[in-house]
Amino acid sequence: MTRDSSATKARLLDAAFAEFAAYGIAGARVDRIAETAGVNKRLIYVYFGNKEQLFDEVLHRAMTAGAESVPFDVEDLPGYAGAIFDHLVARPDLMRLRLWKLLERPSAAGLEPDAYRRKTAEVAAAQERGGLAPGLAPEDLLTMVLSVAQAWFWAAEGAGTEGAWQSWPAERLAVHRAAVVEAARRISEPGAADE
Repeated sequence: MTRDSSATKARLLDAAFAEFAAYGIAGARVDRIAETAGVNKRLIYVYFGNKEQLFDEVLHRAMTAGAESVPFDVEDLPGYAGAIFDHLVARPDLMRLRLWKLLERPSAAGLEPDAYRRKTAEVAAAQERGGLAPGLAPEDLLTMVLSVAQAWFWAAEGAGTEGAWQSWPAERLAVHRAAVVEAARRISEPGAADE
């Protein structure tokens, strides 16, 4: 019987995602990851090198999946912010993983530098065409829209309280989502801040 290394790697990455999101890098245990994945822990070192490199791969995979699930639309930054909000409501563990990255491994690449540069260039081009507010530098505008989309998950009522937003009723989520979209609109649309 041949081993399916792709399936084994995928199981390890899934188990590592859950472990890192729950415990961070320092608290994560290779033994638990291997046990959850149903493999020998030696395979973690064979496939990924060490625990930090495994974390980097988990983070890269999560960010890639997020980018694929929420395509960037420079023509509709408010809609993009709303889609990010929806994605994070469905995957609250992503914010915990990002928090651990910021605390324990700030040098790990989060958003691919090339993808960020591409998005920033698209924002700059849209600003030049007059489709986006010109008052902020493109990288600031993009960062602000991304921050607005994530704001509730960093707030005391969000990520600060383990999974608090998971128990919010649909009406409350809808109100917060509408606020995210409106804030992104006011930041990004020409003349919206003057309303």
